[in-house]
Amino acid sequence: MPQPRSVPLLRDEAPSKGLKAGSIGIGPTVALGLAAVAPAYSLAVTLGFVVLAVGSSTPAAFLLGFLPILFTALAFRDLNKEMPDCGGVFVWITRVFGPSAGWFLGGWVPQMATLIASAALAQVATTYLLTVLGLAWLAAEPVAVAAIACGLIAFSAYIAVRGIELSAWVQYGLIALQLVALGGFGISAFSAMATGRAMAEAEQPSLEWFNPFASDDVSGLVSGVILCLFIYWGWDALIAVNEETTDSKATPGRAVIITTIILLFFYVMTASAAVGFAGTAGITDPGTVSDVLTVLGPQAAGEVFGHVIMLAVGLSALAALMTVAVSTPRTWLSMGTYQALPRATTKMYPRRGTPRTSIVWWALITIVITMLLSAINANFIGLAILSVGLMIAAYYAATALASVVYFAPLMRASTSALVFQGILPGLGALLMVGAFAYSAVDMISPEYAGLSWLGIGSVFWIGVGALALGLVVTVAIRPRFRPFFSGQTIPRGNVRTRHELPAILNNETEA
Repeated sequence: MPQPRSVPLLRDEAPSKGLKAGSIGIGPTVALGLAAVAPAYSLAVTLGFVVLAVGSSTPAAFLLGFLPILFTALAFRDLNKEMPDCGGVFVWITRVFGPSAGWFLGGWVPQMATLIASAALAQVATTYLLTVLGLAWLAAEPVAVAAIACGLIAFSAYIAVRGIELSAWVQYGLIALQLVALGGFGISAFSAMATGRAMAEAEQPSLEWFNPFASDDVSGLVSGVILCLFIYWGWDALIAVNEETTDSKATPGRAVIITTIILLFFYVMTASAAVGFAGTAGITDPGTVSDVLTVLGPQAAGEVFGHVIMLAVGLSALAALMTVAVSTPRTWLSMGTYQALPRATTKMYPRRGTPRTSIVWWALITIVITMLLSAINANFIGLAILSVGLMIAAYYAATALASVVYFAPLMRASTSALVFQGILPGLGALLMVGAFAYSAVDMISPEYAGLSWLGIGSVFWIGVGALALGLVVTVAIRPRFRPFFSGQTIPRGNVRTRHELPAILNNETEA
């Protein structure tokens, strides 16, 4: 008589992993999602380059860039409702496209992107915070910056180990400061425009700023949209805490939509305020373009609030680092539970309900990456972070497509399912694939980021190299994790066969 399977199977509910269910509600979940995006930092270092690409059509670029994000967010919402698991995209893509695709596109790709981003965030947080403290001379020393960055990584891991409640409350404070800084900048800039205190290059606000068809430079608009697309990245980190929310099926999905809408509002508002206050010429000035908020902030809001904005940018990067310390280890916990990673990743801190071993692994790996990239070149982390765009587009596209395939049986009978679980996520997937292709072609140019090897941009080598390495690793580890790669721990299927699964499993056990 066949014995029941000894490995955990994906059923209607995710297997218990030791996380503290019902610990946080919609508010803390949204705070974690916003913090992961680092909106103050993202705007500070990206807004100038968007303006450089599209000029006064920057608000329109943010609106266009939001559409594929919204369409992808719908896929995250609906897949989470069906399969709430802290593994998120790893579980969903495995369920739809099989173990190899799940491990590569749902495991390796997003985790590699976040590990590279973690190293960059730690470095950015260090640089900005040292500057705020009047230690700009120390921020110019690569060894000191790397050492302090490693300390911030360890601190983030400590907060994550202490429990999801503490992490959420810390993020409340950090994200509140960011939104106050962005809102304060916007109010100050609009007030300066109204009272004639704007910069000499200021431009009169116009509805055409929000009209994507008003731009004659289609290529520039596409470049701007690509930049906007990737500064929205990070909100999906909140999916990793879905098993700890008050309603694991509904709360994370709602939080995803709320988070993206809040980001849209603050991005469009800040972009409009900056263009109106300083004009495209003022923003694209060489001394401003790479750090718009910290340069324009004091001019619009005064020196005191200008320091608040600089502090918010530094803490924005730190908040994102802390969120990664929460989300990435929970993905590893899920992968370990389904026997796609070593069993050690499933070890928990029972009293705190946190994956302590995975958090320690995350900290050690991130510290090694930070030191390695810093040792190669002080600017190498910046090049690495540029390559992350390829990885983001790849796993967002795979997730959106997974929604289309998974919910396909429902679309024959429901118009709502056809639109919200089929057409819109499908468009999101196509747009993400387009973003991937456009970015890859752009990165091939030897002029991209000013560095090349064998006539091809270095950023392209880093991005494609990380993806190629992931394919090799996926093939190499198959024998080590045979139960997962044979489909025993996460069986494939769509929404119809999923609801049939419990009966099938019961019949197998009884046989």
